[in-house]
Amino acid sequence: MRLISYHEHGSPDVLRIEDVPTPTPGPGQLLLRTEAVGVNFIETQLRGGTAPFPSPLPGRPGGDVVGRVEALGPGTDGPAEGTRVAAYGVPAAYADHVVVDAERALVVPGDLDAATATVLGSTAQTAWSVLDAARIAKGETVLVHAAAGAIGHVVTQLAKLRGAGRVIGTVGSPAKAGFVRAHGADDVVDYRQPDWADTVRELTGGHGVDVVLDSVEGAVFKDGLRLLKPYGRLVYYGFAGAGGQVASVAMTELLGLTYVVGTSLDAWAKADPARAAEARGELVRLVASGDLRVAVHTTLPLTEAAEAHRVIESRSQSGRVVLLP
Repeated sequence: MRLISYHEHGSPDVLRIEDVPTPTPGPGQLLLRTEAVGVNFIETQLRGGTAPFPSPLPGRPGGDVVGRVEALGPGTDGPAEGTRVAAYGVPAAYADHVVVDAERALVVPGDLDAATATVLGSTAQTAWSVLDAARIAKGETVLVHAAAGAIGHVVTQLAKLRGAGRVIGTVGSPAKAGFVRAHGADDVVDYRQPDWADTVRELTGGHGVDVVLDSVEGAVFKDGLRLLKPYGRLVYYGFAGAGGQVASVAMTELLGLTYVVGTSLDAWAKADPARAAEARGELVRLVASGDLRVAVHTTLPLTEAAEAHRVIESRSQSGRVVLLP
């Protein structure tokens, strides 16, 4: 079977196609024939060696996989062969077949478009976990960074569904403003402008926001923290704009009655597995019904994984970038 890997860090050109044996599932695992792979930003950082944690070689990009179960590992209690599932945190995901942990797989409707269904992996679940951490109250004002991204356009819609009174989305390009408004934002701000935080203050009549959802970090982190009202919460869940340097905050910067909480999908699922299971069922319902609209920016053949990474690194996409074997 085909597998995309890299043996050195660098540009997307280091990605290569290898011919490898089809993997065998172990206990608690499933073998899937891949239908679609959702490409996540973190994999571009790992490939480039710019992530704020080690990226060992050789690298085999992970991702969100939709596929059908072809085999169950010994003693595995999971979906039967032939069942269509979505799975998150899949290692070596850019491949014709993948092995996934059964506990990371959820059954998806057979008639749901494969590229759309990739959102049910880490993307939608991360968005849900971020909002759980934010503890949004009805009517609150929420600032969503990178609101046109794969997670951003989902978390914007979910914030509204949870009762947010106003959602302000930030973008890295004015061209994305219409897309972000179409996916639930009331206002849009270009966070690459030096006065972006002043614009948010003007939009809120000088009051600031109740919640900041930050997957960008970098230069926007501290300005976002200063935008919080008393008892406001900044939820940190990504570092797309960190450039390899993790942001830091002095304890004195929290004296304005503000909170910073970090979250990840794995931490959330481990801390409250019952809540995670409930959320997965609700997300399947929302996506299948169209109440949660999933934007697929582009689909590319598996062999064009390098181009998928280029699209993501160009910051030009709105929604998901998906590989199709």
